[in-house]
This record gives sequence, C-alpha cells and structure tokens, in this order.
Amino acid sequence: MGKNLLIVESPAKARTINKYLGSEFEVMASYGHVRDLIPKEGAVDPERDFAMKYAPIDKNQRHVDAITKALKKADALYLATDPDREGEAISWHLVELLNDAGVLKDKPVYRVVFHEITKTAIQEAMEHPRGISAELVNAQQARRALDYLVGFNLSPLLWRKITSGLSAGRVQSPALRLICERENEIERFEPQEYWTVEADATKGEQPFTAKLSVYAGEKVKQFSITNEEHAREVEQTLLRCAQEQAQQPIDTAAPNDSSGVIGELRVTNVERKQRRRNPAAPFITSTLQQEASRKLGFTASRTMRIAQQLYEGIDVGEGAAVGLITYMRTDSVSLSQEAVAEMRSVIASRFGEDKLPSKPQSYKTRSKNAQEAHEAIRPTSAARHPAELRGSLSQEQHKLYELIWKRALACQMKHATINTVAVDLAADSDDRHLLRATGSTVADPGFMVVYREGTDDGKDESGEKFLPELSEGERIPLNAIRPEQHFTEPPPRYTEASLVRTLEEYGIGRPSTYASIISTLQQRNYVEMDGKRFIPTDIGRTVNKFLTEHFDRYVDYDFTARLEDDLDAISRGERDWVPVLKEFWAPFEQRVEEKKNVSRQEAVQARELGTDPKTGKPVTVRIGRYGPFAQLGSRDDEEKPRFAGLRPGQSIDKITLDEALVLFQLPRDMGETEEGEEVQVNIGRFGPYVRFGGKFVSIPKDEDPYTISRERALELVREKKHADANRTIQDFGDGIQILRGRYGPYVTNGEKNVKVPKDREPETLTHEECLEMIANAPARKGRRGASKGGTTKKGATTSSGKSSTAAKAKSGSSGTKSKSASSSKKATSTGSAKKKGSTSTKKSAAGEGSTSGSSTVKSGTTPKSKAKKEKA
Repeated sequence: MGKNLLIVESPAKARTINKYLGSEFEVMASYGHVRDLIPKEGAVDPERDFAMKYAPIDKNQRHVDAITKALKKADALYLATDPDREGEAISWHLVELLNDAGVLKDKPVYRVVFHEITKTAIQEAMEHPRGISAELVNAQQARRALDYLVGFNLSPLLWRKITSGLSAGRVQSPALRLICERENEIERFEPQEYWTVEADATKGEQPFTAKLSVYAGEKVKQFSITNEEHAREVEQTLLRCAQEQAQQPIDTAAPNDSSGVIGELRVTNVERKQRRRNPAAPFITSTLQQEASRKLGFTASRTMRIAQQLYEGIDVGEGAAVGLITYMRTDSVSLSQEAVAEMRSVIASRFGEDKLPSKPQSYKTRSKNAQEAHEAIRPTSAARHPAELRGSLSQEQHKLYELIWKRALACQMKHATINTVAVDLAADSDDRHLLRATGSTVADPGFMVVYREGTDDGKDESGEKFLPELSEGERIPLNAIRPEQHFTEPPPRYTEASLVRTLEEYGIGRPSTYASIISTLQQRNYVEMDGKRFIPTDIGRTVNKFLTEHFDRYVDYDFTARLEDDLDAISRGERDWVPVLKEFWAPFEQRVEEKKNVSRQEAVQARELGTDPKTGKPVTVRIGRYGPFAQLGSRDDEEKPRFAGLRPGQSIDKITLDEALVLFQLPRDMGETEEGEEVQVNIGRFGPYVRFGGKFVSIPKDEDPYTISRERALELVREKKHADANRTIQDFGDGIQILRGRYGPYVTNGEKNVKVPKDREPETLTHEECLEMIANAPARKGRRGASKGGTTKKGATTSSGKSSTAAKAKSGSSGTKSKSASSSKKATSTGSAKKKGSTSTKKSAAGEGSTSGSSTVKSGTTPKSKAKKEKA
C-alpha cells in the first residue's frame, strides 16, 4: 500500500509537519508558486474573457518533477499550502500540472488548512479536509490579471516617456503618491510663530510646572501669543500680579530664573479623575509590522521573514521542530477559545488573578476590507515563555517572538487604571490670569505590566507625571515665569510603520502585499530613506506626476480601495472575476491609447530656473534617460544646448539657478603635465576623473571635481603613471606589453590577454614569443547569462475566464461544494505582489498556444475525486 502525499510550500514547514504525520505520509515542498503567467505581452487576453497563459516556473520545475514522481506511488494527494489566496492558487496550479502529467487519474485530492503548525492543529485539519476554493483562487487570479494588465501597459509607457527600468503598479503607485504628496505638503509648509508661557512653582521640596491657560479672562489658544513683544508683556503682567497677591514679603529684585521666590500663585480648582486604558488588540500583519518598526527597528520585509521562520517551525528542544506563532498574514483580530483559555491560565499563574478581567476580552476587526477569517498573530502556546526560548532562537527571532507573546497576553489582561489631576492656579486676585498644571499616576497597571504600545513619535503616552498634593485656596511659591518661542512644524514624512498604517486605513493593499510595496518602491529608486523616513527621489516624483496627471483615476486612493473591495467580494463568492476585470479594462485600455501620444517633453516637464547671466540662455532641469540633469540653452538655438548631471544630494525640485550654473564648469582645463599632455577634470559614466593625454585616473569619492586644485589633479596623474610603470614588465612599443595582473603576469595587445606560463620568467620573453602567444590564444567567449524574465518552454498553457471556473462538485460525505479556477502569482512587473517562488518561467511541454481548462477537485472524508479536463 502506498503512502499519502502531502504538499506544503516550504521545506522548513515540510520538515516540521513530517514529524507529526508519521510513516503513512510523505511530506514534500513546492517551494512557492509552481506556475506563472508567461513573462511577455499577451499573457492575459482581454478579448477571450481574460484567458491567461501559464508556464511552469523554471526555478521550481525540479520540485514539481519530484512531486510528480512521488504521486505515482501515492494513494492520495493532500494540499496543505498556506491558508490564503496565494496558497489556494498554488494548490490549484499544482493540480493542473499533475493533471497534465497524467498522474492524478482517480486519486483523491484533499485541501487541508491550518493556521498554526502544531500537532493538534494539523491533526484537526487532516480530519476536516475540503475541496479547493474556487472563490479564493478566482480572487487571486483577478488580482494577478489586474496587476499584469496595469504593469504591462503602464510600465512600457513610462519607459518611452521618461526612462527605462521604471514600473507602475496598481497598488505600488498609490503608495508612491502618498509619499510624494506628503513631501509636497512639507515643501509648501510655512512655519508660524507662537509662544507659550509657563510658570515654575514649588510646594515643599517638589517642583512642578503650570502652563498659561487663561489670560485677561480669555482662553489661551495656540496662536493667542504670536511674537516676543506680546510674550514679554504677558510675562510682566503675570509677574506683577503674582507679586501683588503675595501674602509674604517678596524681593521684587529677585531674578526670574527659578533660583528664588518671585511671587505667589493661588490654587482655585483641583479636578481629579480616573480613566481606563484598554489593551491593544492582538497583532494582525499591519500592526505587527508597525510595532516591529517602532520598537525593534525592523523593516516590514525583515519582520515578515522572521515571522515566517517562527511560523514554519523551530527546534526548541521538545523533540521535534514546532511552529511558535500562528499564520502571519492575517487581518483578523479574533482568537480561538482554546487560545484565550490558555492565555488566561498563564496570566493568572504568572501575573496574578487580579490582572484577569471577569470575562475574556473580545476584539472586532476594524480593517476596511478584512479578508478570510484567520486568527490574529499569537503564540501557538502562551505557556511557552520567551525566556525559555532564548537559547533556541536567534536574537532577532527572540525579539519578535517576545513582542508577539507580550502583545497576545496583554490583550487578555485587565485594563490599566490611571489617576489624573488638573489644578488651576491664579496669578491675580480676580482669577483673570490662570495657569494649569496636570499630572497622572498609575493606580493599577493592569496589562501594562506586560506590554505598552509604541507610538510613531517615540513618546510614551503612559508615562507618569507627578504633582504634589494641592488643595483649593492654597498659596504656592512662584519661582519663575518662562515665555517660550515655538514654530509650527510640517507633517512628518512617512516611516514604514506610518505608511503601512495609512495604506491599511485607505484599504489599499492586503497583509501579503505591504512589505513588497515598500521594497519595490526602494528597488525602483522611487524613494530614499532619511533616517527611518521616506523621501521621494526625482525619478519617483516624475513618475508620480506623470501618473497623477494622465492616469489620475488609477492612482486614486478610493478607486484602489474599491477595487480591493471587488477582489474581496470575489473571494466570498459574491462577484464573478471576469466582469470585474471587464469593468476595469475597458476605460483603462482607452486611457492608455490616449496617452501614447503624450510627448516626452510633456511627460518630464522641465523646471525653469532662470537665465544664465553670461550667455543669456535659459537654464532648466528635468529627468533624462540617465537621471536628473540640467540644461543650458534650448534645442532651437543655433548652438547645441549643454547638459550636466545633477550632483548627489541635489534634486530637481530644490536646486537653485546658481547651483545649476556650477554644474556647467566641467570639463575643467587644468593645464599640462611635464610631458606636455593636456589635463582635464570631468565626470563620466563611472564618476569623476582626471584625463591626461589618452588616459584616465579616477578622482577619489571624497574629493570634489568642481573644486579640485590643479596641483591635486597633477598629483593624481603622477600617482597613476607611477602605478602603471610598476605594473609594466616589458613594453615593446607596438601595443604589445607584458603586465603584472591580479592573477600574475600576462601578455596583452589591448584586446587579448594571455597568461605567462609558470615555467617562464616574463622578463625573458621576446617580442616574437609574445606575438605567437597572442595569435594562438583562444577567442574571448561572450558573457553567459539568463535572458530577462526567464525562458518559456513551448506550450505555455492558457486558461480562459469561462473555462477557468470549474463546475461545482459535491464533496464526498461532507456535502460541501468546491470550485476550481484559474489563478496565478502577483505580477512581477508591478512589484506590488507577495512573492512566492521564482518569477522566471519555463516552457511547458504541451506546445505553444495549447490550452488548459480547469480541473474539478473533489474533497471529503470519503475521497472519490477524478480530475476532469475541458477545453478553454
């Protein structure tokens, strides 16, 4: 009797699960996606109900071959890929390939889903299999098709209109718009001056501070005091009043610097309150990425990589590898009853019964478009304390596990109770000038003994601020009155944490895409990091400007969110995927056609800086095919315009006319060498250099070609000549040389290099011997390398919209219904998708243009499933 074959996505998960299932199962990994769209035009055909041409992924073909071979000997196939749309699509594609190979035949196929890799969870999943969900697969297919259609139509347009190597994406581009718009806000921002007035007072030995809240009977607002003159006037009024109402003698000559008593304040009101602070909900993908960024300094990609390791299983000394956290791609804050019960037990034993609420805490998902009902991210066992795992985990794994463990336990603990007090103090006898002092103390820390949520500005909102015990009518010594100048600040640039939060609030992207959105923006050089905050580059702003001016609907936040709503509706079976794509494609295709006529000059609109005072010619800056550059003159002039690339740190939007004119100082003539060779300083493709005669020497990175002196340039030339002289063993004067190289001496004629044999001294070689060595040298081989996008075998398979949605099929004894549908991985051209497996593809053996319909996969506890094929 053969074994059952169970497929997961990663080898790490396979090793963990294999130890739980025993000898009746063989567990293998698909290593991510097994098929993808062919990487060329026509992979999605709108004319045929968005038929999709797939091909096996080259990188993973050997893993598919191994699965195919193993299935021949197996009795049944279990598909245990990740519990989301991508995982569902991987299972469907694998079934398609196995059907094509003819190895499924009458073998039953089960889809099993678990959200944590523990023995109990896996056994539970194996007892309740289902069929492949057509709804989830169709939602993934629709997302993949949309990303492909956007990327393969907009990206080439960007190449033609701006520069090569650019990309646009359905989700990536709205994210770029957010960053660019925030930068525009910052640049337009004009700071406003305002002043605050604070008083330093003391009761006994305890100093405290009060802030002016009412002046001359009017409530003090942010811009009530806007200049120093007014602030000093307020200061003197308060000082005079505080001195006049003092009951004790006051030294009016005492300095206003907190060193002595300069007056008295009178307590007019004391207001005490208690407030509750509730724990935050358990982690979902976005909040985990945000907190890991704030508290640990992790990027979103790093957080997800480490979380994947914790999920897939680590040997912590329990006899087998075990998954330490639940599935990390989720937007659900729900927790299982069993998990909550265990958390409450751990809380009671570790922190005391008084930290438990009377009943479990429950949370509702606030995300605009919550996906499938997963659990929140939590430890698979709350009893597994982070301290116990320190020796089994790497430092970064331990930090992230501890963060997840603390957040999960805190969410089931009692609220914190904070005592607050607000005290009003009068500087005058009529209560027309009031100052307010506030304080807070923690009466009961509750959940805060375990966890406190971070903030984007790094301030701890739960920090205590103590005030001395004060009562109405009490007189308090005044030590100083301090006016302070302030200026309003622009909105902060986005951090990874705040960008993910904003994307989530707008409903843009999903748990699986946040990290890849950010990494794509960085890889495309659309954004740079200033500390931990995003700044758009010139190329990023140019791309965003082009898209917002010509494709405004498709970078609109609400439009993108509505499209995500449609994809969610497909996953719930409420909408069919083909009509959704038709609604998107018709106006999008028309817009692309219209914008093909946009000129390159219009697309990369130049910024005019002014006129060169020497020549009277206009100076402009813009993006070119090789980056941002300045232009002196226009193409209509008799004399050709001059061009100069911007220097590092300069940007199109901020460079001034004077700074741009400096760029045209190159090339700089630096005179001649002692041998009469002309010396010039310039910037080339590989950076700044000094040219002498027909040779070049690089200028060090820390030296400026615009300011380098003649003496320094000649020094670099001499150093270069000295190095070349020491490198030359023999020079025969006709281009034939014997040189010292990195791997030993060699003979060269400038085109061919031939290594000197080990049994010969290079100094003894004759001119004739060198000529003979070069003549007998083999021709240089061309560079080897894979073609872009990978190669596609003949016969990329096609699935159409009609045939890719299989008929419903009853599933054995369970009676559930299952659909199977075409689907695939996110578009690599947009870079906005979750990446599973390779994006390179391999040609299928079926023949170019062959079609693959959908296969109906039945599931149930009594398997009687047969794969069927129908023409697309």
